[in-house]
Parts: sequence; structure tokens; C-alpha cells
Amino acid sequence: MVLQELDHLDENTQNCIDDCFAAVQACEWCADECAGHGEEMAECIRLCRDVADIAALCARTCLRQSEYNHGIAEACAGACEACAEECEQHDHDHCQTCAEVLRECAESCRSMMA
Repeated sequence: MVLQELDHLDENTQNCIDDCFAAVQACEWCADECAGHGEEMAECIRLCRDVADIAALCARTCLRQSEYNHGIAEACAGACEACAEECEQHDHDHCQTCAEVLRECAESCRSMMA
């Protein structure tokens, strides 16, 4: 079953889930690419790994409509914003792409909570 076909989720929740999974992918890619660039990328790697874990948890709690999903979505939005700020400081394509995906994820998380 395709996730978009799950009828128990409203559009904002579905967007949050989709954007969280996109954030996981972007952050895992970015962290892996940053690993080859030395110590100056340590903070970017750490934040990307944090976001990947938090965003995956956020998507899962939204899917099951957990009573904790709004709190986790708030944490996810904050982590996404912090990581995007870090990624934006680097000229690497993977960092710039990751920052863009994370800004969208933070916005979707906040829209879902509204």
C-alpha cells in the first residue's frame, strides 16, 4: 500500500511524514559525504545524524498517530532548523541540498502541529 493511500491521515500529517522521510535520506547522504571532508565537518555530521534519527521517529509517531507526535514534531522542526543553519555554511552541493530539504521538513512539522 502506498502511504498516500492511507486515508486516516490528514494532508498536513502526510506532508510531515513525507518530508521527514526525505530529511532522513538527505541527512544520511550529507553525513556520509561530509565524512570525507575532515574534522571541519564534524558538527555537520553530528547534526545530520541527529536529524536523521529524530525525523525517522517523527514520521513513525505520526503514522501511528501517537499522543507524542506533536512534541516529537516540535523537536524535529528545531533540529532541522539547526542542521540547516550548519549545512548552509558549507559550499558542498550535498550540504546545500540537505539544508533545503530540512527547511521544508521543519515547515511541514510546524504545519502539522497547527
